[in-house]
Amino acid sequence: MAPLKPTAGPGPGADPRTALILVDLQVDFLPGGALAVPGGHDVVPLANRLAAGFRNVILTQDWHPQGHISFASTHPGRAIYDMIDLPYGPQILWPDHCLQGTPGAAFAPGLDVPHAQLVVRKGHHKAIDSYSTFYEADRTTPTGLAGYLRERGIDTVYLAGLALDFCVSWSAVDAARHGFTTYVIEDACRSIDVDGSLAAALADMDRVAVRRLAAADLLT
Repeated sequence: MAPLKPTAGPGPGADPRTALILVDLQVDFLPGGALAVPGGHDVVPLANRLAAGFRNVILTQDWHPQGHISFASTHPGRAIYDMIDLPYGPQILWPDHCLQGTPGAAFAPGLDVPHAQLVVRKGHHKAIDSYSTFYEADRTTPTGLAGYLRERGIDTVYLAGLALDFCVSWSAVDAARHGFTTYVIEDACRSIDVDGSLAAALADMDRVAVRRLAAADLLT
């Protein structure tokens, strides 16, 4: 397959009503990080090229305090990837990752999106996890992203990043439910795939008419 070339001329990203949301491109999700997503480093250069074709770009950042409820280390006797029940529902336990202000929480080396207008930090409530960039995991605590998009007059979003089967897919589902026309750039994502999580995520996105496409559809 020939390498993709930078976008030439106006594409969908030139529309002021459209935004690219780059999800959690952070050190701890790259190979060697605390919660590494296989192949996560491959997304970064592609994200840069995609972002160059978008007028509106938003970055999201997992931003956990010490002792976060989603960490296996917070629950003595529990192991990473165990499932527990919390007041807001089932919760997978993760290794400590993306701790506020640490190198692991920083954006990926090489991520070059100087024109990004907003950074949405999520997962900063100690007692609530967060996958979606629109809501914390209790499904009622908003991040404010929906309101930001609406006030900017944005009605269409494209998503890429890490991981497809958690933060990207949950964000896409919430975007569609909020009435945004929603696309996931599938090859600009990577997955963890824990106990069938990828198949479940794809099914969830299909149910709410999230559209999936390839980066080549946006880059010519």
